[in-house]
Amino acid sequence: MSKTVQIASPAQFSDLLKSSRIVVTDFYADWCAPCKAIAPIYEQLSAQLSRPNQITFVKVNTDTQKEIASKYAITAMPTFMICKQGKVVEKVQGADPRKLQDVVRKLVAEADSGSGSAGFGGGSSSGSDWRVGELPRGYGNVTDQVDVKGLELLNADSEFGGVRGLFEDSKPSALSKGKASEKAAKDWVESDTDEQLMLFLPFQATLKVHTLQITSLPPTAEDDEEVPMRPKTIKIYPNRPHILGFEEADDVPAAQEITLEAKDWDSTGTATLSLRFVKFQNVTSLVLFVVDGDGDGERVRLDRVRIIGETGEKRDQGELKKIEHD
Repeated sequence: MSKTVQIASPAQFSDLLKSSRIVVTDFYADWCAPCKAIAPIYEQLSAQLSRPNQITFVKVNTDTQKEIASKYAITAMPTFMICKQGKVVEKVQGADPRKLQDVVRKLVAEADSGSGSAGFGGGSSSGSDWRVGELPRGYGNVTDQVDVKGLELLNADSEFGGVRGLFEDSKPSALSKGKASEKAAKDWVESDTDEQLMLFLPFQATLKVHTLQITSLPPTAEDDEEVPMRPKTIKIYPNRPHILGFEEADDVPAAQEITLEAKDWDSTGTATLSLRFVKFQNVTSLVLFVVDGDGDGERVRLDRVRIIGETGEKRDQGELKKIEHD
């Protein structure tokens, strides 16, 4: 179900500005083609960043809510307006997905940092505030371009979280809530019959992928329970039309194979995988194959995956087309 609020009256809009710390508004019209083109991206931001009474995404039809449009001097469609504590702090005119994402994520990251809560990506700056380090200069967090409806994960234990949880910006429970809450939340994935995982990520747009960040937070050994391992060897395949089978992956050359060591994991349990950028310039999908884990166990754990790069042209929704690289 969509988290975006459709505004039906000036009073409703006024109440939301008072009750929600940040309000992001999409001023649109039914006849506006650019409005329709950018609507899926706006919905994606709303789905990822909305929080009750904190961050609210709304839509205002300028033809039916002329009083609101006039009050805020809306003269072009679409126009995106961001209000913080009831005051307008930013306007973005036109269907510019990259600018919209950067403005919204930057404001949300600043608000979260100021309130001390964990949360959301910070565009081209430091990103989600629970991670350490800066993003590469000139690149941003493009994880929101993952087409979550097309995600696939093979060999995952169903007792743990679903694949969509890997792409949340929220702080993993293992970092924020302690062991008791972590066991209740289970907001991560673990492999099932052995240590291998196969993950398929289709994108809503063509991406230039610069870096992948993998977070894995195996718990400290307790009692006789098996402790899952962090990934060790990861093979990466761009522009596959579908997920690979485990046997199939043995016959398909990976664009890049990365071996992680203990020193690669930082204090947040995150490892940064620097990609051979020339091989990941026009990417419509990725397959990540976790070949093995770092240890002698039989299970591998993943908490979060983040994608750093640039957003290119929005692709047609339909069958992915394989792009060959020289």
